[in-house]
Amino acid sequence: MKDNTHALDPAKFRDPVRTAKGEPRASVALNTPQTLWFNTGTLCNIECANCYILSSPKNDALVYITQAEVIDYLDQLQTRQWGVREIAFTGGEPYMNPEMNAMTRAALERGYDVLVLTNAMRPMMRKSVRDGLAALHADFPGKLTLRISVDHHSQEMHDVERGKGAFAKTITGMEWLRDAGVAMAVAGRTIWGETEEQSRAGYAALFARHGFAIDAMNPAQTVLFPEMDDSVDVPEITTACWNILNISPDAMMCASSRMVVKRKGADRPAVLACTLLPYAPEFELGETLEQAERDVSLNHPHCAKFCVLGGASCSG
Repeated sequence: MKDNTHALDPAKFRDPVRTAKGEPRASVALNTPQTLWFNTGTLCNIECANCYILSSPKNDALVYITQAEVIDYLDQLQTRQWGVREIAFTGGEPYMNPEMNAMTRAALERGYDVLVLTNAMRPMMRKSVRDGLAALHADFPGKLTLRISVDHHSQEMHDVERGKGAFAKTITGMEWLRDAGVAMAVAGRTIWGETEEQSRAGYAALFARHGFAIDAMNPAQTVLFPEMDDSVDVPEITTACWNILNISPDAMMCASSRMVVKRKGADRPAVLACTLLPYAPEFELGETLEQAERDVSLNHPHCAKFCVLGGASCSG
């Protein structure tokens, strides 16, 4: 029998203005835009055991975004004067998208730092992609960082999540990036029953063995994400929570970032409030950056568990 002791109360996260208890729900304004994310498409070369965006070799719910569409939003950034410092790409696996290096170059040519989230496996290791990455690094030294998904510092636990042999393939990709001089960061998970200190010590040992110039103790270089399960009960965030928790709404991801996606069958991309909620219609803000400047109501379990209480951020 399923244990529903900690199941999410179905009355929660229904009203964007009020909580289930009738208290005013917290919202976040776009006060300090720093990162504009692009989802490159949900297709991925592997299917993980627990992928928040359900990426797989068959899921094309979010289709490949194009260089021309990225350039349009870069133009909008200039028009809106957001002050963004970073353009970031996520997937799926970004290097499944045939225009990935071209989109990266378009952002680098505008002077932005670029962050790409990848598993560093076969799509990235195709010769044409590697040649493109080497050229980008040569043309824009220090401006490109690849954040590699390494769910655990051991092969055994990483492969539980990503499939047998995945860890070895990712390490091979990271060794190529190391030798090419491309800056790396790592994203891990906190689901393994370890303390943060134990996790970071494990990553530090892994990086030392392979000569990876990644600081395991720096949360911006080794990001440890809490697990996201929107069926587990979490408290709703009210306007009073900011003072109770001594947290500023400006520290939330939706105060500093937006994400662009292109849905299958759509004529144009759309702008979302959050990288974590690509399928939640209430977090779609419109087709343009101007439309996406409105406040975001924290009306989802991820808002509470991942951001407010978990203190996590997808940006570096």
